[in-house]
Amino acid sequence: MGKSVLVLLLMASTAWAADTQVTRNVPYAGTDSPRQQLDIYAPQDAKQLPVVVWIHGGGWRRGNKVLVQKKPQAFTSQGYVFVSINYRFVPQHEMNDLATDVATAIKWVHANIAQHGGSPETIFVGGHSAGAHLSALVCSDESYLKSQGLSLDNIAGCFPVDTATYDAAKLVKFLDRTKSDRAELYTNAFGDTAESQKKYSPITHIKQGTHYPPFLLLHVASRPDATLMSNAFAKAVNNAGGEAEAFAAKGKDHGSINKDLGTAGDEPTKAVFAFLKKHATKSAAE
Repeated sequence: MGKSVLVLLLMASTAWAADTQVTRNVPYAGTDSPRQQLDIYAPQDAKQLPVVVWIHGGGWRRGNKVLVQKKPQAFTSQGYVFVSINYRFVPQHEMNDLATDVATAIKWVHANIAQHGGSPETIFVGGHSAGAHLSALVCSDESYLKSQGLSLDNIAGCFPVDTATYDAAKLVKFLDRTKSDRAELYTNAFGDTAESQKKYSPITHIKQGTHYPPFLLLHVASRPDATLMSNAFAKAVNNAGGEAEAFAAKGKDHGSINKDLGTAGDEPTKAVFAFLKKHATKSAAE
């Protein structure tokens, strides 16, 4: 992304920044890499508010934390601290590094967000596309959070937005069989072997006896792969004793379900805020 585009995006935020505390480019991993930084949007005078950690999309190889459209304004106006993170990309880094970045950012939020008016006890994780996959992976494979001294119990809820990679191995196998050009996108991200593809598939890590955060799985209703994968993942979580719901967004495509999230009257937005309210209240009660 060009510097001029980033400047325009930052200028566009000034219309609402007056009633929002914005803290940009905070290092979360002890490096000066822009790919390991986060932005914080907090309501004025925020105190002990629930927190949303947002992970951008971009095929695991592009994107930026400033590409949040109306989300910061929407979430802060509803009483949430909104944190948008960067992470490293494939192919320069393996998927393990990307997921580790997400978990490391969550650790930073847990340790520091109280200084910005957020509650470390009520952290939600969400993301779009590749970010949806990473949110689901870190909220199902507990090893990433454990490596940071946290656990799945530190996550109040997870709301991935339109990914078809809950079972990457199954998806790649189908794309290979149909000789789809899309197969290369996923093998570049998940590796060439079924073993690595399963390792980074959220559904692989769902099993009885593990306490998972609740999931709201938003997907485009007219997108068959995301629909099948979302329903299968929700079923796996529920069968394991967890709580998951797949929400089919009608009249959306892969881009608009993300772009419209946070706009007035948007049905997926309504579903997200109902999910957050339900589980923020539950978290506070516990």
